[in-house]
Amino acid sequence: MPSRPLDDDPQLGDLSEGEILRAILARTARATHTLIGPGDDAAVIATPSGSVVATTDTLVHGPDFRLAWSSGYDLGWKAAAVNLADIAAMGARPTGLLVALAVPRDLRLSFVERLADGFREACTALAPGCAVVGGDLTVSDVLTVAVTALGDLEGREPVTRGGARVGDVVAVAGELGHASHGLSVLFGRFRDGDTPVPVDRSRLGVGEAAAIDAQLRPSPPIGLGPVAATAGATAMMDVSDGLALDARRMAGASEVTIALDGAALGEDPRRALAGGEDHALLATFAPGILPPGFRIIGSVIARGADDLLVDGHPADVAGWDPYRDWDSSAG
Repeated sequence: MPSRPLDDDPQLGDLSEGEILRAILARTARATHTLIGPGDDAAVIATPSGSVVATTDTLVHGPDFRLAWSSGYDLGWKAAAVNLADIAAMGARPTGLLVALAVPRDLRLSFVERLADGFREACTALAPGCAVVGGDLTVSDVLTVAVTALGDLEGREPVTRGGARVGDVVAVAGELGHASHGLSVLFGRFRDGDTPVPVDRSRLGVGEAAAIDAQLRPSPPIGLGPVAATAGATAMMDVSDGLALDARRMAGASEVTIALDGAALGEDPRRALAGGEDHALLATFAPGILPPGFRIIGSVIARGADDLLVDGHPADVAGWDPYRDWDSSAG
């Protein structure tokens, strides 16, 4: 949808809640399984399989995004994508999003309209049939986007992170390390002291531009979650905090050790291991099973002293922890 003209772009503090919501809902789509959508006390979503997969994630200005770097569209897209990935990681198909917005009064209406556009178009591109089905709107000094995503297993059993078995292959679908590279470019190139400044794309090489896009507008392989489940994935999870940390989580939940092949991790194995926010799908499969879109990066072995090995040695990288790493990321 077109952006609002500058001479018709009021601050949210000058509008009523109803006016803001009408502007947002004019830019949403109807989810395939919606029985009752936005406008009542709650939405009603059909669950053909009888099971509902649910997840939630919150993006807060400062630790999770910066308005100097992210447009409203970017923020809506990313908030949708990170939640859709968690649904896909259980082997489910996303069916609806509930979005709660806490917005400053001086934010422009055009920003939340573009945020709604980002949600709609991310769902269309990554999870056709899914859409925003409701939510909440309130005022806050800090812009916050909280999303609850719902999904349908379509008769399949959920795939958890605790089912990896000795002898399985370890595989991944999606990119590793690109979003981390993008974040390093943003923090390294687009700050004035401690203050973020808008991205000047004329200063970027092709690889840098792609990396920044991976950070601000990730495109995880949502459709491959159900594909992996149907193929018989024994364990699966979304790689949101870095391959090393998330592989350790899978190994711990499964009571095994995951052994990765460094050569299979791309040109920069360390960045692939340490970086997060690509939202790739990490999965394990019985030998001889590898659905399209996945590539083998290691194997599952009997549990040893370390949950994670890379080329036979304990991995020396950690991953993203918001409580440990917030100060450095916030700059």
